[in-house]
Amino acid sequence: MDIIEEKVTPDSIVYTDCFLAYDALDMSDFHHERINHSKFFTDKQNHINGIENFWNQAKRHMRRFNGIPRQHLYWLLKECEWRFNGGSHKTLLRQLKRWYKLAQK
Repeated sequence: MDIIEEKVTPDSIVYTDCFLAYDALDMSDFHHERINHSKFFTDKQNHINGIENFWNQAKRHMRRFNGIPRQHLYWLLKECEWRFNGGSHKTLLRQLKRWYKLAQK
């Protein structure tokens, strides 16, 4: 709980499945919503598979480095987030080229 409270800002919404250990989250400063997979798989746009998909892609990307220093983990995860949310490779490459041109000015 200490780590969660340190990392999650107050008034955030945290989605979990119905695992009983997550009951402790009800006593925190953020909103806890459960998705009961035995009744339905998603709750509108919220589903657990989104984060599982992200972690699967992030771990696959990080495997190439055969371990990374702790101080670089944040930035590597930010890159993975950018790749995950950024769309096609063509769109990401176009954005990188635009940033490069801006940096040259």
